[in-house]
Amino acid sequence: MSPRHLDTPADSRRRLQFNLDSDVVGVYSERVARFLGTGRYLAIQTIIVIVWIFLNIGVFAFEWDPYPFILLNLAFSTQAAYAAPLILLAQNRQENRDRISLDEDRRRAAQTKDDTEFLARELAAVRIAVGDTVTRDYLRRELEDAVDEIAERVAAKLSEDPHEDPSDESGMKHD
Repeated sequence: MSPRHLDTPADSRRRLQFNLDSDVVGVYSERVARFLGTGRYLAIQTIIVIVWIFLNIGVFAFEWDPYPFILLNLAFSTQAAYAAPLILLAQNRQENRDRISLDEDRRRAAQTKDDTEFLARELAAVRIAVGDTVTRDYLRRELEDAVDEIAERVAAKLSEDPHEDPSDESGMKHD
């Protein structure tokens, strides 16, 4: 509230401020719109119309709304005048929720796509790294080759003449 100055006259009119929270109105409009779309509402409305017409066709002395049923038409018009904007309010709120949900779905889809691409790159990097590493089969084959080579050397050393001096390069025997 703004401070009042003594040199300005006070506003003698009181303003009636009518503030409604749009969310509260929206919630109630959605409830009404949901109720208006149910079979229960249609059954209640049908029963009221039948009773109304039955009481006003002259069987009883209650004829407050004779045959063209102007009052009943007025009641339906009033109900429709309120129902239509409430249904539109509910649809607008649903449209807003759908838009927010769609934006969230798009954001999640983009995040999922980014995560999938990242994982694909990581998997490719792992495959490349695994291609450069020693596998069990490769190591087994190399060990077998090394064992075979060592076994051949040992066999060759054993098959050599034990009297031959390995330091003699001429290959002659010394007695």
